[in-house]
Amino acid sequence: MKTENIEDIYELTPIQKGILFHSLYAPEFGQYFFQTRFALQGNLNSVAFEQAWQQVVSRHTILRSGFYWEDVDNPLQVVYKQVNLPLEQQDWRGLDPVEQDKRLTAFLKCDRQQGFDLSQECQMRLTLFRCADQYYQFIWSRHFLIVDGWSAPMVLDEVVQFYEAFCQGQTLSLAPSIPFQNYIDWLQQQDLSKAEVFWRRVLQGVKAPTPLTHLYADDVGSLANQDEQYNDQQIILSEAKTAALQSLAKQHQLTLNTLIQGAWAILLSRYSGEKDVVYGCTVSGRPADLVGAESIVGMLVNTLPVRVKINPEQSLLSWLKQLQAQLVEMRQYEYSPLVDVQGWSDVPRGMPLFESIVVFENLPVPPSLREGNRSIEVSKFTNFYKINYSITVVIMPGSSLVLGINYDFSCIDVATINGILTHFEIILHCMATHPEIPIKDLSILTQTEQRLALEWEKEITFDFDFKETSPIDQNQVQVSV
Repeated sequence: MKTENIEDIYELTPIQKGILFHSLYAPEFGQYFFQTRFALQGNLNSVAFEQAWQQVVSRHTILRSGFYWEDVDNPLQVVYKQVNLPLEQQDWRGLDPVEQDKRLTAFLKCDRQQGFDLSQECQMRLTLFRCADQYYQFIWSRHFLIVDGWSAPMVLDEVVQFYEAFCQGQTLSLAPSIPFQNYIDWLQQQDLSKAEVFWRRVLQGVKAPTPLTHLYADDVGSLANQDEQYNDQQIILSEAKTAALQSLAKQHQLTLNTLIQGAWAILLSRYSGEKDVVYGCTVSGRPADLVGAESIVGMLVNTLPVRVKINPEQSLLSWLKQLQAQLVEMRQYEYSPLVDVQGWSDVPRGMPLFESIVVFENLPVPPSLREGNRSIEVSKFTNFYKINYSITVVIMPGSSLVLGINYDFSCIDVATINGILTHFEIILHCMATHPEIPIKDLSILTQTEQRLALEWEKEITFDFDFKETSPIDQNQVQVSV
């Protein structure tokens, strides 16, 4: 470690420690590697583009940080004064589109396999492929230790602003960035004793995670032999269905997030057969009492357990209001380290509190990233990432709600995931159209499945008319499914 280039050294946040542990424990899985791909159209000034990224790296301490964990009791993050982030470039204009796609696919896979040396000075890579005179593929790879979902748009926003300024020969003056250490200092001032009381009460009686075993493939071994372990599936709700959900939320003072979490809790209950379920929920972790928290670039998000009890007889609407009150109360303790929360529960060490998480990506979209505000058109935005949960439900709000699932396909097949997404859409539609019905009457069957179920029920229902001489109770031989 070159000490003359070190600006600061401090401890990791609890969630950073967890991410570091999983990344080091099983590096072959490439967990917490994030890869974002953009198509760029226009007359790109690659020199200004590289300078813009370099300027943003210089502004934010977390983007100039490496990690040190050997021979120390607690791992440390080391902030460097200067870090060079080169823009790797290749010109593919002489290749036909088929060959370009083939090479891009191979690069994306190789890039993911390469991962990051977390002890190095920068946990990001930038790669630009020129596919035509005014068409590029750009890949931004980074480790989740340094940039959370909230921070990523802020980084891109600043890159765009600096790029536009450099192209015009102007100097851009932004407000000074807020160091990530401010958040760490805030965390260390929080009273964990109050959080402990809250979580012990919430998790009392929970002894194991809600199982997902009913969703696992019968032949798990056949799925485990694939090159990569995680994949994404998505569906997009129509604007009409999205508007109906938004109308329901507004009419009853609910949030869209509450509706989504309620739907997932009900699905977990149906899949597991349990009326008391636990799943994880990712929160922004940006406290209102930390000055400038919303503009800090770093890893501030946290994932915490949500325990939901489901009374099938209760009306859906009253249950959703109850769930929302529970989620609001939990926000007071967003700073709670998950490892401590686990210790305050009855779930044994070594066993997770939950096997699925819900991520509601209600992220800010800076003006510079909106359509019509750029000299370069950005399209075909895609994300690839791996985290250590079997199922991650990702919701992206908008005029058409996007429901996505990132899943471990070493144990769950794509047909199952597509089925879950279909159930999700059905149950949300049912919420919007029949909010007052009892939870037990919420159906997750498609219209075709409902019709087949009714026909099947009619065919296998036997009602024998036994005479008074028969010693057998009629109720014992009447079978209805």
